[in-house]
Order: sequence, then structure tokens, then C-alpha cells
Amino acid sequence: MTHRGSRVLHVGALARVEGEGALRLRITDGTVTEAQLSIYEPPRFFEAFLRGRRHTEPPDITSRVCGICPVAYQTSSCHAIEDACGVTVDGQLAALRRLLYCGEWIESHTLHIYLLHAPDFLGCDNAIELSRTHRADVERGLRLKQAGNTLMEFLGGRSIHPINVRVGGFHRTPTPAELRPVAERLRQARDDAFETVAWVAGFDFPEAECDADLFALAEPGTYAIETGTPTVLPHGDGHRPRTFPLADFTTHVVEKQVPYSTALQARLDGRRHLTGALARYAISGHRLPPPVREAARSAGLADPASGDVCRNPFRSVVVRAVEVLYAVEEALRLIDAYEPPSRPAVDVPPRAGTGHGATEAPRGTLYHRYSLDAEGLVTDACLIPPTSQNQGAIEEDLRQVVQDRLRQGDATDAELTRLCERAIRNHDPCISCSAHFLDLTVERA
Repeated sequence: MTHRGSRVLHVGALARVEGEGALRLRITDGTVTEAQLSIYEPPRFFEAFLRGRRHTEPPDITSRVCGICPVAYQTSSCHAIEDACGVTVDGQLAALRRLLYCGEWIESHTLHIYLLHAPDFLGCDNAIELSRTHRADVERGLRLKQAGNTLMEFLGGRSIHPINVRVGGFHRTPTPAELRPVAERLRQARDDAFETVAWVAGFDFPEAECDADLFALAEPGTYAIETGTPTVLPHGDGHRPRTFPLADFTTHVVEKQVPYSTALQARLDGRRHLTGALARYAISGHRLPPPVREAARSAGLADPASGDVCRNPFRSVVVRAVEVLYAVEEALRLIDAYEPPSRPAVDVPPRAGTGHGATEAPRGTLYHRYSLDAEGLVTDACLIPPTSQNQGAIEEDLRQVVQDRLRQGDATDAELTRLCERAIRNHDPCISCSAHFLDLTVERA
């Protein structure tokens, strides 16, 4: 196979992912001229069937959007409804929400690191093969994931689609005594989290750079998880972060339909952007506690406090490991400071208005907006998930990594397929359990 002429690489199905998608690459005379990541599953109509629902219902409904990060949808939904109704949830109830969110970060990131992403770096076809060659590592990952699931089950009632979350807080809040076994489990998980950072730091990372603005929430004094202000770190030297009010989210992040996909794609102020772990670390990494920052530096990550920014998507696995460590440490801090609130939830009486909510799902910034009438019925809903925002950045990464590979010489179809798999998995675009997810066919013009 040579670089002369034109060829089309068509990935017909992304199997065993949350959603159905395909990939198409067009290469003409050795140049990648087209990279399209399309989602072809039928529309799910969540925004449509939220209309007419009572203002108390969106958290339970939207948690069904994703089985891996339901807490992100529940929390963003609660924030938006409470904003529309003019209610603020703070104190220990807000702390419990952050604690629950830590559980989701731990279980989701650990799933991605150990079962989806690590095989790419260690020459294994899937997690089953990895468990044979790196049994102790996989067992460590399963322990970590179980710790996250335990936290979600304890506060949420179950680890998938939690049922204890409600507008205004929770249906039931725990006692300090009930939290002690959870804290003990997390203290054991802390060692596994430190070892995870050191383990992934030893992977071999290809050179790459994401050509996109970085976008995440930022919160003064802490690493943003469940609250924050939208913050943009533009691509290029000399650019400083800028912020905008959450109420202006859809003025800056604009979705559009592309002809090859049923999923909307978003642009930030007309530019390609990336949200998720890399963006969070670049924008808020200097706010991590000293032990976590030191672990990140030891793992070879650039130090955001000194102005350095890691833009290599292949190193996102290291940032996720650092975030797992942070989530464990933060969960322990929250449990240690916990005092039972006077009641499990504050009242959220309905009123006419529009509210906005955003949180940092494991894969990036998740935005919700709801409009309510005077009776508290939803008249309009808008949900913008991180994956739709990252589609453009993923496509550009695919184009760049394939182009860089072709500059080195001829590449077989199998080599390009593996490379595309890795490039996509760098961003963990709601892939629930996948090792081989690309079926490749080649057309030669």
C-alpha cells in the first residue's frame, strides 16, 4: 500500500459503547483530508419528554441518560431546577453531593483506566488478556472501582441510577457512624490510587497535541467537581483563561447538526474545544492539595501552577489517575468534616423561571437548562453533554495522529485501526466497556 491515490477507511460500528457510532477517514495522496466520527443511533428525545414533567422529576429521568455517570446528570439537573426556583443548597447537603460525586469519579475513571485504556498501552487486545499478563494491576483496579461503587451505593441507594438524590438534597442522609466503614474502605483505596498514578506514569506515550481550546468549570479555592464557573483556556501561547456566567452557556457553546451524525456537535465561541480531564487539570490543577500535586509531578505531568499545560491526549490517562487519587482524598476530607444536616432536603417550591446547572462529569462539563411555569411544570429543557462538545476535537485528533503515522511511511489497515482506537479512547467518549470496538473496511478509489 502506498500514499498515492485516494482511499477511504470506513469503521462501520463502534461496538459495545454507550451509543452507536462510525468513523470515516479519507486519505488522498498521503494526506488525511476528512475525519468524521458519526453517531447514528436514533435520537433519544430526553429534552422533549421532559417537557410537561413536574420540576421534581428531571433528576430521576435524566440519570437514565448514562449508566456510568448518572450522578453528573442528577446533580446538574438539581442545580438547574433549584436555580429556576431561587433556592440554594449549601452546607452539609452540598458537601454530601460532592461526596457522592467523588464516588462517581472514582468508579468511572477507574473503569476507563484499567479496563478500557490500559490494554492499549500494554499490548493487550482486551481487559481479559490484560488480567492474564497484569493480574495484580487489574485486581487493584477492581478494588478501586468497588470503593467508588460502595460510596455511590451508600449515599445514592445504588451505584447505577441512584435513587436517594432529589431536588433540594436527599431523601435520607447518613449518620457519622454509618460513614465510618465507608471511610475505612476509602483509606484502603488511597494506597491503590497512589499506585495507580505511578503505574500509568510508566506507560509509553506517543507525542501528540490537542489543537483545541480547553474548557472546564473552575471554583475558587478548590478543584471543581460539582459546581463552578465556565472557564476557557484558549489554545496558543500567551492566552490567559477567561470566564463567562453559567447563564450565558448556550451563547458561547453553540450546537449544530452535521449531515453525517444524529448527534449535535458543539463549538465554543466558534472554535473547536475540549472538555474533560485534560481541561480540568490545565485550568484547576494548581488547586489540588499538595500530596496530589506531588503525585502528578512525579508522574510527569506539567505543573499548571508554573503555567505549563499538558495537551497530549495520550496522557489523559495519567490525569484521570490523578483525579481518582484526588477524589479519594476529597471524599475522606468530606467524611471527616461531616455533621448531619438538620433535614435531608430543603424545600424547593415551584415558580416560573429559567435555571441553569453545570457539573464536571468524568468526561467533562455537563450543562442543563430548564424553564418552568408557575405550577412547576417543565416548559423547555436543554442538555449539553461533554461528548457532543468533544466530537470536533476527537475528529481533529484522529486526523492528526493518522497524518503523523503516514509521514513515517506506509501503514496497514490494521495499524491504522489500532491507532484510531487509541485516539478515540483517549477521550473516553462514554464508552462503557470496549476493547475491540472498530470494524474496519477499506475502499480504494
